[in-house]
Amino acid sequence: MDAAHDPDGGFEEFARAGQQRLYRTAYLLCGDAEQARDLTQTTLAKVFQHWRKAGAADHPHAYAKTVLTRSFLAERRRRLRDLLAYTRAGRPDTAATAGPGDADVRVTLLAALGELPPRARAMVVLRYWEDLSVETVAGLLRCSESTVKSQCSRSLARLRERLGEAHLYAHHANGS
Repeated sequence: MDAAHDPDGGFEEFARAGQQRLYRTAYLLCGDAEQARDLTQTTLAKVFQHWRKAGAADHPHAYAKTVLTRSFLAERRRRLRDLLAYTRAGRPDTAATAGPGDADVRVTLLAALGELPPRARAMVVLRYWEDLSVETVAGLLRCSESTVKSQCSRSLARLRERLGEAHLYAHHANGS
């Protein structure tokens, strides 16, 4: 079906092609599969509502990633009290249960990402996992480039500290 006869103007094709990529970013931001699915669906619904604008953009996936990131941050702002209560009371200590292997490092990394404030987490995911430039991340999050640099630097230091603790525990637990 050509674009003139397609009521959604190519949205369905865009959604099929980009859904996994959006989900991966959403999972890294949320740290939870169910929340990531919800965030991906919310993003696709919002993009669909504005598909004429998004579909006409030079980079529709970048448009969708912006919607995803802003939706994530808006949701976190609305639920900040719940998030803080969960983080303090309900999070297991992955460093204490970590053993050797990549899976443990991944679990520890996701747990460490979960300890970062939502905005800092978004910056780290976009900057280092999605490999976006400082300028692009600043534009997505509507902040200065220096804010992105300083937040990423602080966040990476926290992640290194957390991962270092897990690595030391795994190293000693094996008797090495």
